[in-house]
Amino acid sequence: MEDCARKIKALTGVGNYLKDFIQGHCSYSKTDLYNHFYKQTLHIIEQAEKSNPWFTRNNILLSLQYWSQVLNENDLHDWLKHYSITAHKPKKIGVIMAGNIPMVGFHDLLCVYLSGHIFEGKLSSDDRVLIPHLIQILHTFDPQSKHEIHFNEQFLKNMDAYIGTGSTNTSRYFEYYFRNKPHIIRRNRNGVAILTGKEEKTDFIKLGQDIFYFFGLGCRNVSKLFVPKGYDFKSFFEGIFSYHEILNHHKYQNNIAYYRTVYLMENHKLWDNNFLILKEDKGFSSPVSVVFYEYYSDYESLETLLQLHQEQLQCVLCKEPMGNNSIPFGTSQTPALNDYPDGINTLEFLINLNQFN
Repeated sequence: MEDCARKIKALTGVGNYLKDFIQGHCSYSKTDLYNHFYKQTLHIIEQAEKSNPWFTRNNILLSLQYWSQVLNENDLHDWLKHYSITAHKPKKIGVIMAGNIPMVGFHDLLCVYLSGHIFEGKLSSDDRVLIPHLIQILHTFDPQSKHEIHFNEQFLKNMDAYIGTGSTNTSRYFEYYFRNKPHIIRRNRNGVAILTGKEEKTDFIKLGQDIFYFFGLGCRNVSKLFVPKGYDFKSFFEGIFSYHEILNHHKYQNNIAYYRTVYLMENHKLWDNNFLILKEDKGFSSPVSVVFYEYYSDYESLETLLQLHQEQLQCVLCKEPMGNNSIPFGTSQTPALNDYPDGINTLEFLINLNQFN
């Protein structure tokens, strides 16, 4: 537990630095060390913006703010108290990281680090600078972590176990390549929201976060709405109007123009408020700038449908708790540390590796 205490203390230090950075206090209220990283962080954000147009400054700050909130001593202790992390010979864990939203792979790194194994990560080409920068800050608080966290340019070979995140097609390749090693392979998933007709404007403002944050590129973003038969979308569109400035982003603008043209040429009936297209569709994974919708007649049949497609769902959102482990509007992008992607307990998987020779 001494090793774990060292890491919790270091991660809390990173969280405190991020809090100061988000609040803009680092440049005058902290030590020279903080000032040094403050300038570096500004530079890294600029780099990330230039290398990936979807990584806007606001979206990067959203991600940094989330980690500033959960990297604290209380949350880390509460998370880890349910596990028995004992001294063991560290194993090399190859982690193939996603890059759909800023720092999406950091939770896997956190799990490997805290479980006492060696992290060997292959960064996504879409997210190459943010996580290594955060680890440079971590090294300051925990110099020993330099020997426990490594990034690799090449494909990861000869690891003791693997964690891979990719598209549905990529995951098939991962499953084959890593078939003889303990592994977690993740596929495409999406968030869905259930509307009942009783929502108010404030509810739609919160739901807008779940739809528009990170341009809808995250696996927890809402890509589909389930609505009662005969639902009038007028209140929904009025409620999300505050997000209209998303249309100023050129790639988002190109997306909505493209899909509007395609769908109209195919004679699909659409709801369109100029910055979001709603298309009736039984699918779950909608393109950027589009949200699918599907009518339901009663909650029991909807719950059955969601159960049948649970492997495609990352989270279900609604105004009030329902029997499907739903979460409130506006919370999709702030999961708890123990809310594991695809419902697979990453930390438990890593701890149990100690049973293998």
